[in-house]
Amino acid sequence: MLVLSVFAYFLINVGIGFWAKRRVANTRDFLSTGRHLHPAVNTAAFFALWFGSETLFGASSRFVNEGVQGIIEDPLGGALCLVLVGLVFARKLYRENVLTLGDIFKNRFGPLVEQVSAALMALSFFGYTGAQIVALGIVMESILEVPFVYGMIISSGIVILYTFLGGMWAVSLTDFIQGIMIVAGLMVLAYLTWQGSGGIGEVWNSVPPAHKKMIPEADLVSRVNWLAAWMVLGVGSIFSQDVFQRVNSARSEKAAVWSSILGGFFYLLLSFLPIFIVAAAAMHNDWRTLGAGESALSVIVKEQMPVGVQALFFGAVLSAVMSTCSGALLAPAGLISENLIKPHWKAMRETPRTELWVTKLTVVFCGLAGLGIALYRQDIFQLVSESSIIGLVSIAAPLTAVLFFSYKSKEGVLASMTGGLLVWFLCEYVWHTPVAALVPGLLASLLLLLVVPYLRLGKNKNKG
Repeated sequence: MLVLSVFAYFLINVGIGFWAKRRVANTRDFLSTGRHLHPAVNTAAFFALWFGSETLFGASSRFVNEGVQGIIEDPLGGALCLVLVGLVFARKLYRENVLTLGDIFKNRFGPLVEQVSAALMALSFFGYTGAQIVALGIVMESILEVPFVYGMIISSGIVILYTFLGGMWAVSLTDFIQGIMIVAGLMVLAYLTWQGSGGIGEVWNSVPPAHKKMIPEADLVSRVNWLAAWMVLGVGSIFSQDVFQRVNSARSEKAAVWSSILGGFFYLLLSFLPIFIVAAAAMHNDWRTLGAGESALSVIVKEQMPVGVQALFFGAVLSAVMSTCSGALLAPAGLISENLIKPHWKAMRETPRTELWVTKLTVVFCGLAGLGIALYRQDIFQLVSESSIIGLVSIAAPLTAVLFFSYKSKEGVLASMTGGLLVWFLCEYVWHTPVAALVPGLLASLLLLLVVPYLRLGKNKNKG
C-alpha cells in the first residue's frame, strides 16, 4: 500500500507539471505566474515555503535534544519571517514589479551590483536544496526500503521534472494540493498520538524542566546567540528570492500582504504537530536517544502506526519536502538565468523562447547541484541554517537600505555584501568566535554600508 501510494503521488505531481506547462508562455509566467495566483493558492505556497525537512525532522529532534530554545531558529523564526514580510516588506517588494531581487539592484546600481547580489543569493540556495533532497532520501528509505542514495536520486528527479515543466505555476499548484495532504496527515497522526498520550497537558508535563526554558542564561554571549537564532530565518530569509517570488506571484498588493501573514500563521500552528508527536513518543523513551537522529519521526510512525496512517503520513511528508524542494530549485534558477546569464547572452534578451528555455535548463542545473551537496553532506538543519545566514550577512542590510531609505552608494552596497559575507566566513570557519558568526557578519555589513559612502566622499573632496 505504501509503495502504491508513493507511486500514485509521484504521478500526480508530474501530471500537475504537465498541466501547468500550458499556463507558461514566457519567463514571467514561469517565475511568477504572471501575477495571476489566487490568494488561497498563494497562502499555501507561503506555508509550504519551509514546511519541509528542517521542520518535520530537524526541528522535532532539536526539541527533544535542546527543548524550546532548539526550535527558535525554526519553526519560530520561520513564522516570524513570513509575518514580517507581510507587515513590512510585501508592499515595497510588490511595487518593484521585477522578476528577481537582483533586478532591484540592477535598476538602482547597474550590472555589477546586480550580478554580485544574484551570485550571493543563488549560492545560498544550493545547500538549502541539498537539505530537502537529504530529507527525501530519508523518506524514500523509510517507505520503500531503497538505499538512501537511490532514494535521493529518484525523488529529486521527480521534483526537477515537474518544476522544469511548469515553473512557479507547478510549484504553487502542487503546494496547494500538498498543503492539504500535509494538514490531513499530521492532524490524523497528532490525534492518534494525543489519544495514546493522555493529551497535550500530559505530554508537556513529561518534558524535562530544562527543555521548557524559553530564555537562556543571563550571560551576554548566551543572550546574543539567542537573538541570533531568531535572526537566521526570522530576518535572513526575508531577503530571499523564494519569498520574493511568492510575493510577486500574488494577484494584488493586498493579496501579497495577507497571503504572507496567513502563511506564517499556518506555518507556526502546524509546525508544532511533529514536535508534539515526537515529544509524546519521548514520554516512553529516553529523550536524548530518541532525538539523536533526524529520522526519529519517521521511525516512530513506521513502528507504532497502522499501515493506513503510515501511507497518509508519508504522503504528507513527501508533500512537505517536495514542495519546499521545488521552490528551492526555482529561486536560484531565476537569479542565475535572469541576472547572471541573460546580461551576457544576446539571444536571451531578444528571443523570449530562448530566455524561457535557458531558465528551465537552469532549474535542472540547480537540482543537480543540490543533489551533489546532498551526497556530500547530510546534516539537514545545518544546511538550512547556513543557507539563510548567507542572505542575512550579505543581502539584508543593502536591500533594506535600498527599499526604505533610497540608498545610492554603489560602492557601499558592494562593500556591505562582500564584507559581511567575508567576516561571517572568518568567524565561522577560521576564528570560531563564541558569539554566533552571523552577528559580526551582519554588523560588518551594516557598518560598511554606512561608512563607505563617507570614505568615498572624503576621497573626492581631497581630489578637489
